[in-house]
Amino acid sequence: MNTEPIRFDTKIAVLLRVDLAPWQRLNVTSFLVSGLGTQVPEAIGEPYEDADGVPYLPMFRQPVLVFEATKETLTSAHTRALSRSLPRSVFTSDLFATGNDRDNRAAVRAVPTAELDLVGLAVYGPKNAVDKVVKGARMHP
Repeated sequence: MNTEPIRFDTKIAVLLRVDLAPWQRLNVTSFLVSGLGTQVPEAIGEPYEDADGVPYLPMFRQPVLVFEATKETLTSAHTRALSRSLPRSVFTSDLFATGNDRDNRAAVRAVPTAELDLVGLAVYGPKNAVDKVVKGARMHP
């Protein structure tokens, strides 16, 4: 059995706006990473199984790092993620007032990119590119 630590050349990062309530942070994080899982199959590991053979869904193959930042830093991170064409998902403040996927997508679609009121961003890609995207943010406490 190989016991060497696994090193990843990629990174998954979630950036949350610092002024979110605790329930919002959890909700936004879960929504954001679900988007990455659907479009970045290489980020997903193998299915799990316990000792009794009960199967469980596969999850990300690597840790998800969660950061927090001001609204301005989040906006800059979004711009950097777009400029690097990294896979990303967004959560805007408008989504707190919707109750379903159709209305969520319509709320984002109604706002130009530069005017999105971002409260969360998830990004996946090469470690150095993701590090540049989240520059100025700090690890979530």
